[in-house]
Amino acid sequence: MDAIVNAANNSLLGGGGVDGAIHFAAGSDLLTECEALNGCKTGDAKITKGYNLKARHVIHTVGPIWKMGIQDERKLLISCYKRCIDVAIENNIKTIAFPAISTGIYRFPVAIAAKIAMRETVKALQGHSTIEKVHFVCFDDKVYNEYMSLYDSL
Repeated sequence: MDAIVNAANNSLLGGGGVDGAIHFAAGSDLLTECEALNGCKTGDAKITKGYNLKARHVIHTVGPIWKMGIQDERKLLISCYKRCIDVAIENNIKTIAFPAISTGIYRFPVAIAAKIAMRETVKALQGHSTIEKVHFVCFDDKVYNEYMSLYDSL
């Protein structure tokens, strides 16, 4: 992949889950670059180098914490995918891998999150996108099955 998406927290300084694993694998230079970015707002995205990762870049996005859908969580998650794709296009990224943003410790319902991920990615790729390949990386069978059921209906 040219870029992997990091489901980050607002500080961009590492955390648990995907975020912690990416920071650990990339090495300390990633943390140094992230410190200079001064964080990231929920729904936005920022790019860094990949350092020790096989991916050349990491696109960090901050997904919303699920609060029963009453605090614009859907709109914020939509924004995450749109911003990641915008950042990828701006940086001539051809291949990108997404985790299931916000579905881990942020408790976003997998069924809703998967629909948003697939819909927003397909919409973006139907435009004049330079992105050639998108991977959705699923951390368990529940997430994988949800994405596959949506993929089969495309």
